[in-house]
Amino acid sequence: MKSSPHPAPRSTGRLWPLIAAVPFLAALAATVVVYVSVSARLPDPLATHFGADGRADGFTSPQGFLTGCLAGLLVLGIGFGLPAGLREPSAGTPWLIAGGFATAAALGYLICLTLLGNAGAPDGAAVRLPMWQMAVALGLALPAGALGRLLAGPAPRPTEQAEGEAPRLDLPGATAAGWSRTISSPPLVALGVLVCGGGLVSILGGEVLTGVMLLLTGAVAVAVTSVRVTVDRRGLTLAPTLLSAFRIRFRRIAPDRVAEATSRRIDVFAEFGGWGYRVRPERSGLVLRSGDGLVLRLTGGRRFMVTVDDAATAAALLNTYADRARTRQGG
Repeated sequence: MKSSPHPAPRSTGRLWPLIAAVPFLAALAATVVVYVSVSARLPDPLATHFGADGRADGFTSPQGFLTGCLAGLLVLGIGFGLPAGLREPSAGTPWLIAGGFATAAALGYLICLTLLGNAGAPDGAAVRLPMWQMAVALGLALPAGALGRLLAGPAPRPTEQAEGEAPRLDLPGATAAGWSRTISSPPLVALGVLVCGGGLVSILGGEVLTGVMLLLTGAVAVAVTSVRVTVDRRGLTLAPTLLSAFRIRFRRIAPDRVAEATSRRIDVFAEFGGWGYRVRPERSGLVLRSGDGLVLRLTGGRRFMVTVDDAATAAALLNTYADRARTRQGG
């Protein structure tokens, strides 16, 4: 039988999305309040980046800086908040919330410090920001993270998921068959689009390098949001649906590399710590949601997992082809 994690207390789990949003809302509010209070005394352009010696080496307009900061905080808030809003609790969610608190505290402090440091300066080049302020930001992040973890409450205790049997499909002789399903992640689509939007806003605000990095990150996120999973005589193939015209694939595992294929429920955050293509010491996988999944035990001892519907059928077909591959090698 399959086992499942102990559920988190309902009163705490229901509040996780709200708790995750609180630090970013606070950072957004602090940024707006400080900007409004000092906007009349800000140089244009203002200093927004500083070297190791504390001297300003990057500048942008006050409006561009405000827009970029608000967009960045919003994107990060959604990125930390989406997993906390999942219907099924995960052991990793309270720690994700703690990371959100730490991130929001550090960024909020540095944003407000930058605005206050520019206030009253004759021009941006005269502004200084000593590097010890980074230690202060870290010092604020640690207790903020601890507060977030405390507010999140107890985490569900994951138990080892029991894997199902390793079935076979009855394919007479050399009969061939194929199986295919598409998996997608709407939250990752939304996150990728928001990150791309943040990149465009940053570029328009003068932060070209930051904007380009955000655009590339968002584009990669969108590219992996829909994947075609196929099992046939060539083994297991994972290919991005949006790039199918270019015949690009993420990974292919030949039948002779599969020792056994089974299916079970996969908890993304408890087992991998997040969505996407994940690599861990003894396992890796493409996991876009929690739920039914295909588990391959490879000949080298590692496991590869894919969250996909009708995983039992895929496992049975893959075991059949793996048996054929071993028979050919033995004969």
